Amino acid sequence: MRTVTSIALAISLLVFGAWHAGLSAQGATAQTHIGHVLDSFNGTPDNMGLLPTAMAEAKVAADHAALAAKATSLQMIQTHAGHVINAIDPTIVAQGPGKGYGVKKAAQGVAQHAGFAANAANANDMVKTHSMHVTTAATNVVAMSDEVVALAQKIRMSTSQEEAQKLAAEMQTKAEQLTTGVDADKNGQISWNKPEGGLNQAQQHMNFMKAAAGTQ
Repeated sequence: MRTVTSIALAISLLVFGAWHAGLSAQGATAQTHIGHVLDSFNGTPDNMGLLPTAMAEAKVAADHAALAAKATSLQMIQTHAGHVINAIDPTIVAQGPGKGYGVKKAAQGVAQHAGFAANAANANDMVKTHSMHVTTAATNVVAMSDEVVALAQKIRMSTSQEEAQKLAAEMQTKAEQLTTGVDADKNGQISWNKPEGGLNQAQQHMNFMKAAAGTQ
């Protein structure tokens, strides 16, 4: 009986916690959520903003993708491929040079809190417009993250140095695009749109959001 009561209490607390979190998100101002993206967020390394966290992890991923591309042995290529995964998604490779949060999780947080800002009661039209741009770019980064991890996993499973080197070159390009975005339509510009926008484009439109919300 005591066990059943304990389980019921635990479930009630979980439900209350989820409800309270939702209520907090709804009640917060646009400026609060913009601050979570740009300035500080509980649970990130050093409580950095979600976007600076994503950018820091993306730099680690790009650096080690470059090292993998330059490596002269299969073992070293595979070692750096593991480091790339660690910086993007430490739930897959827990140990490595990343900060322990990961590009993917941070980009998901950017998209989520940009959306929260747009849904805040005090959000104006410009905040809502640029929120869509940020959310799109951040969601692109989540998809790009999966692509980089897939390449890194192929490298780690490869038994051919030649094959691993070709994959590493591709991985380097895609890891850099996490930050820069990609000129998919070859028009000489990189927009926030799918599939082009990366973290730089998310940063640009977060700055527009911040200015529109009056937080500068």
